[in-house]
Amino acid sequence: MQTKDFATTVLSWQKQHGRHDLPWQQPATPYRVLVSEIMLQQTQVTTVIPYFQRWMDTFPTLETLAQASEDEVMALWQGLGYYSRARNLRKAAQYLVQEFNGKFPNNLDELLSIPGVGPYTAGAIRSFAFNDYGPIVDGNVKRFFCRLFGIEGDTTRSAVNKQLWNKAADLTPSHNNRHFAQGLLDIGATLCTPANPDCARCPFRSQCFAYKHNMQKELPTPKAKKKVPVRKSHFLLQRSGHSIQLEKRPQPGIWAALWCLPELSEAPASAQLAAEFEHTFSHFKMRASIWSLSQSEQVAEEAPHNPQCWVEQADVADYGLPSPIKKVLPKLWEQD
Repeated sequence: MQTKDFATTVLSWQKQHGRHDLPWQQPATPYRVLVSEIMLQQTQVTTVIPYFQRWMDTFPTLETLAQASEDEVMALWQGLGYYSRARNLRKAAQYLVQEFNGKFPNNLDELLSIPGVGPYTAGAIRSFAFNDYGPIVDGNVKRFFCRLFGIEGDTTRSAVNKQLWNKAADLTPSHNNRHFAQGLLDIGATLCTPANPDCARCPFRSQCFAYKHNMQKELPTPKAKKKVPVRKSHFLLQRSGHSIQLEKRPQPGIWAALWCLPELSEAPASAQLAAEFEHTFSHFKMRASIWSLSQSEQVAEEAPHNPQCWVEQADVADYGLPSPIKKVLPKLWEQD
């Protein structure tokens, strides 16, 4: 397939059927593109939109983000998950202010030097913000290319991933990349979906390997399913009047830099079970118990290693909390 023909088809389809009203598209400044692309990693567009809008209201420029405290950033991000993304965004803003006077470079190597920016995000900034040559390969593009060109194998393996990136590099035009990149993503997101792809409306149907061979379910090659390990966790609920004790999670680790109920290595002997919850991470499932102690009781054997504070019920919303803790707190407040 010729680059020119492929690009022409993508651009024609995008103009008529693509997404044109996403909040980060107008204006597509490098900063807005960076924030949106980091948020969109592992997260659906509909989930990201309100977070993006709140983020831009609070941190409208690189400079405001660079000057923000870690707690302010984490509080705004709470509920979106994959919290290292928020910390990397703040680091990226500080790096760009310090090294580039608050300006975004358009050079690929310089973009890749920004904390949290990999090949996809660098290509997205070049494409969407600068309308320049910038190949992009995300999950949507991988699925589309695997089906279109009949590429088999685990897409997380380096050899297959390299093949996909080479395809993108060859097929990406040298100009008008903003609309081409958006069209490529939109075809994958709205037509070439994981289940029940809309092949009837796909502009590449007649050329598609998977469509011709009825292999839409087989491509991309499904990953081998792994058994998800289960880990037991214990958290401590200590209250004083209308306040509870919170602890800042250590870095690195799950929920790093978020405020949380203090975690214990085991259940305290004198504590009462206040609540239980389960939460699934990318690599394990947490089964958690929350144990309540009265004001007069302490967990003497476990001295705090991380910052702790007492927080009034009315002020808890100002702290960045892990989603499961945030969800269970209202029930805990109701307990005597």
